[in-house]
Amino acid sequence: MPRLVKGVLPVRAREALRRLAVRARIRGKRFPFVVSPSHSRSALDCVVAYNKYGAYCVPMSASRSFAALYVLAGDVWEAATLDFISSHCKGGDIVHAGAFFGDFLPALAGALDTGSKVWAFEPNPESHRCAMITMELNQLTGIELENAALGEEPGWGELVTHDRRRGGLGGRSTMAGAGLRGQPAKGSRTEAVRIVTIDGLVPEHRRVSLIHLDVEGYEERALQGALRTIERCRPTLLVETAPRDEWTSEHLGRLGYRATHTFNRNTVLRPT
Repeated sequence: MPRLVKGVLPVRAREALRRLAVRARIRGKRFPFVVSPSHSRSALDCVVAYNKYGAYCVPMSASRSFAALYVLAGDVWEAATLDFISSHCKGGDIVHAGAFFGDFLPALAGALDTGSKVWAFEPNPESHRCAMITMELNQLTGIELENAALGEEPGWGELVTHDRRRGGLGGRSTMAGAGLRGQPAKGSRTEAVRIVTIDGLVPEHRRVSLIHLDVEGYEERALQGALRTIERCRPTLLVETAPRDEWTSEHLGRLGYRATHTFNRNTVLRPT
């Protein structure tokens, strides 16, 4: 079993990784994870892990997240979500936010039709840095990755990147004031991040087939900034946090959209 240095990982994360390692060994798979002590405050604290889609630069600050734990064990996080996106993206581009450390990017790049693109967004600076390295590790093309949050209009906002104990939130980083999250807890750390819109970043000549949003309660605002693209392209919408019913009725209902089903905590909205 891989050597895990006690000073690097919290106890609960170490125990979770041990369980995943045992499962991997039972299935006859090699557990691709070794941790050594960090010797530099300025160096990116990360490891490289692999699954069937490719290689990933996983930040150690994200070691508590299920997405990271699955990838570190050589498994695929949210395989059903990836399968759904791959089967509903044909003939156009994918909008994908938040990208985290790029855990979806190799699979999404492989699902693209010739000439199509992934427009990916990740506001957390460390996660964005790791996602860029994930792209380099896999020599991915056709991906436009922005270090920015999606919103209803361009500007700047505060992203909660660390909890009150200074633990990195990684993929759980939240925009301050996000509808379901409220204000950041006392003692948490925030960073100023750029906010962009899908309508402003995706050129009008591009056809978008699917919009996937996993943005920790900011989905409604991200969709507000994508209404022109949605009206123009009529893409499938896959959102972790569904917008309010009244907002959906007012803005998406007039375009013929309705929620068709849910899976993996995601809601699917499609035009009738």
